[in-house]
Amino acid sequence: MLRASAVKAGRTYVSSPNLRAREGFERASNLPAYLMKQQRDNKTAQKPAAAVAPGPLRILIADDHAIVRQGLRRIVSSGFGEAIVGEAGDAQAVLKAVREQNWDVLVLDITMPGRSGIDVLKDIKALRPKLPVLILSVGAEDQYGPRVLKAGAAGFIGKEKAPEELIDAIKRVVAGGRYASPALLEKMAFDSAADMKPHEILSDREYEVMCMIAAGKKISDIAKTLHLGTNTVNTYRQRVLEKMGMKSNAELIRYCINNKLIP
Repeated sequence: MLRASAVKAGRTYVSSPNLRAREGFERASNLPAYLMKQQRDNKTAQKPAAAVAPGPLRILIADDHAIVRQGLRRIVSSGFGEAIVGEAGDAQAVLKAVREQNWDVLVLDITMPGRSGIDVLKDIKALRPKLPVLILSVGAEDQYGPRVLKAGAAGFIGKEKAPEELIDAIKRVVAGGRYASPALLEKMAFDSAADMKPHEILSDREYEVMCMIAAGKKISDIAKTLHLGTNTVNTYRQRVLEKMGMKSNAELIRYCINNKLIP
């Protein structure tokens, strides 16, 4: 059964022949706890996963675009024929569904209307600490990947990936493992051994506002997207400038482009 095939030994997914070399580097690095956990997952990959209750897989898809939700539903239905698939179109609907029903996995878009995906993730982990959350994003993984994994996501995958990769990612996180691309894991390993960059001291909301400013969005548009007042967004902008030691949006835009923080 497809349900049974999803229950494999938990481990971080790294589709690379150079895994052993990278693990050697990671062991030599002063890695934070969440990366050390990924290493332990790799070492225990051959151990059997914990038993999962029988029945169809329950998958909640959260994305604010109906056409995207329909596409994701088709993909998971093709990979898990007997799955029960739920949908949520905004942050409030996601939290309501998680609060009122039991799910095996949540596939969550990083940019949900009402609240940021990272904020929603934190609330979900408070409500259902054991619920694996797979973050789906259209942006470059360098932008949000490390932050969502640090915030408790079980995995991160870009919307540009093939459907088969999404199915594999769901199987991995349902089995208790973690999913991230080799490039993302390598970046996180190297970043952990290096000094923090200026943008890494920003809060999640400050970082989000900075990236939206750098992408050319107006303060009023940012306020509407994040459901905040324009004065609040301006306050976040001022905090970002102060923490980054900058004086203008032009400096922020240049910094984000140079550090590849925006697509």
